[in-house]
Amino acid sequence: MAIKQLALVAFVALTLAACEEERYRGSARHNIPIPTATYALMSEKGMSKDQPILIRSYKKESELEVWKRKADGQYALLKTFPMCRWSGQLGPKVREGDRMAPEGFYAIAPQQMNPNSSYYVSFNMGYPNAYDRAHGRTGAHLMVHGACSSAGCYSMTDDQIGEIYALVREAQNAGQRAVQMQALPFRMTPENLAKHRLDPNIAFWKNLKEGTDYFEVTRDEPAVSVAGGRYVFNGGSAPAAVAVKRQQDEVQVASLVAKGTPAIKLIYDDGDQHSSFKQTLLSGGSDALNRSASWGSRDVGVSRVDALSVGPRVVVLDDSGKAKATVRAASADNDAVLAAIAAAPAEEAAKPEQKPAAAPRPAAAPAAAQLAKVAPGNALQAPVLASAASTPVAPAAPAEEKPLLQRALSFMPVFGGGSSATADQGSAPIASVVPATPTSTSAPLPPRRANGLKTSSLDQSMAGYASQPTTR
Repeated sequence: MAIKQLALVAFVALTLAACEEERYRGSARHNIPIPTATYALMSEKGMSKDQPILIRSYKKESELEVWKRKADGQYALLKTFPMCRWSGQLGPKVREGDRMAPEGFYAIAPQQMNPNSSYYVSFNMGYPNAYDRAHGRTGAHLMVHGACSSAGCYSMTDDQIGEIYALVREAQNAGQRAVQMQALPFRMTPENLAKHRLDPNIAFWKNLKEGTDYFEVTRDEPAVSVAGGRYVFNGGSAPAAVAVKRQQDEVQVASLVAKGTPAIKLIYDDGDQHSSFKQTLLSGGSDALNRSASWGSRDVGVSRVDALSVGPRVVVLDDSGKAKATVRAASADNDAVLAAIAAAPAEEAAKPEQKPAAAPRPAAAPAAAQLAKVAPGNALQAPVLASAASTPVAPAAPAEEKPLLQRALSFMPVFGGGSSATADQGSAPIASVVPATPTSTSAPLPPRRANGLKTSSLDQSMAGYASQPTTR
């Protein structure tokens, strides 16, 4: 009898669980509950579901944080979510179709919540905001949504976005007029700032850091406005402790630079994802990751899987900000980036990139033999080229001993080699460990497949805007 009762209880529990799951797949998704474990975590940290929240996202680390205000009025970190997908590069979104996920300070109001998204549930970040409009930036419907696929959005798993959506909804229902989202390129640490000190976006990122410094010191949400094409926080005033932190960070950056921290620029094939998802992708394939991450979303697949199979290219910059070497890193982690730079052969990275030379002519004069013999596709010159100008050249045979055509052709390799060397004097050295990959950082990449992996339909025209809010 006891066994039958246990079986009945188990059956009822399974039935209720199945009903609950089905309930939040359909039209009642706006009622997705906060998970029980998260309620327990809030209680442990002195928080409640009704208190305001704040969101911070980091591209390079592929993480999204949810902070919640405690009873003492200060924000504390509630949870960190690994990000399943973001697209584009580090840096702000500039124009519609550039695949860039926005960076900046955004406000999420109740009308931006979308429980009817094609990608489970979502919310609109509010791009373009006042700062973006002041700089003439274009684009719309940039979301945080489910489905492990991105064409300019921040993509979480369906389970993650359901929980984040519920946390935002409860805070808004309790009176929070707008939830601040700080969308950042990376954690604003001295290490990251030292490495990216010569990136073209560094002035913009330092402006963002003014707001993040205020938050990290005061644990309070900064008031955000825009003036003179810049973000202004709290009307331009801040506690002395914020200025102290900024000065300390600058000292640490200078110390790291003095110790030899290289200046770099990261170039992704197309965005990235957290290492935990990359491990799942590599071990189980894109279909397995898609099924586990996107159980409630429209089936769009994992976007551009081939771009996730490798780490970013690391462009090492000289003191003027020009590229002097490029290597491929295993990941964007600081240790992996430094390891890739250290592993690049110094003698290879020190030599300039050259255009492929033409195939050697069958009849070359002795003078042409002093030029480097570079096979097509080889980016490096033979050492003899560097000393060709100072090496004595053997006297040529008297002209009357050679046919006129042969004497005329004997000068052609000399002219061809000389113009090639001149044209490439300003080229950036490329370490030989870098595979041939596209170098564009802004033009949209065409949809592609690699090794039979599924390419997301978000790469198709207009599909990236399928999660825009419906009319309420």
